[in-house]
Amino acid sequence: MIAVVAAMPEELAALVETAQSEGEVHEERVIGRSFWTGTLGGAPVVLARSGVGKVAAAMTATLLCERADAMVMVGTAGGLGESVHPGDVVVADRLLQHDVDARPLLPRWQVDGVVDIEPDARLTAALADSADDVVARHRTDLADLGIAEPRRHTGLIVSGDVFVGSALASQELRDALPHALAVEMEGAALAQVCRSASVPFAVARTVSDRADDAASVEYTRFVGDVAAPYARAVVLGMLARLT
Repeated sequence: MIAVVAAMPEELAALVETAQSEGEVHEERVIGRSFWTGTLGGAPVVLARSGVGKVAAAMTATLLCERADAMVMVGTAGGLGESVHPGDVVVADRLLQHDVDARPLLPRWQVDGVVDIEPDARLTAALADSADDVVARHRTDLADLGIAEPRRHTGLIVSGDVFVGSALASQELRDALPHALAVEMEGAALAQVCRSASVPFAVARTVSDRADDAASVEYTRFVGDVAAPYARAVVLGMLARLT
């Protein structure tokens, strides 16, 4: 069984609705985390709402290690790469916690002996192929929101316990991590748990904003109209490719 994780209710809503339309869904809450067990596209899944931040994501991932054979995290992120814009999808090939700094005891960003963590190649390839199809199908819809030529990117996603919502903060991240394509608050924590537990995982994020001074306004408008349908379509496409 694959677990699909998102931080916010809005990011997971379309997936829960789709599972409910397919059949019986069992809902439960464990230490404040919400889980829905059912099917998507005929495949057994558990959907999980982690809540915001690295601790919440790690708690959720730890619980899912006993329920799922693999994990996929979806949702939104701020764009950092110069070529990354709202409406794009970033699929992680590495994840890093940008707010970890134990120097001089350890190298900057190092956690559990590594600086960054690579996701599962098979899950990542399925996510990337699905994302390619989704951005191609939704180009017309996104044009109505002022988003032109959405693209899929694959690269470094960084996570930290702060909403990056100013041009200064995002530039500081670009200076420190010039290869980072997107920033969010959960993915690298889930990656750390999955690596420790030897559970395959992958992460895909829809870019909602440029992680600048307009980020909070753009996120609110974007998440319901774009991110939730994107997440549903990308996950369904991924599951179809894995079966």
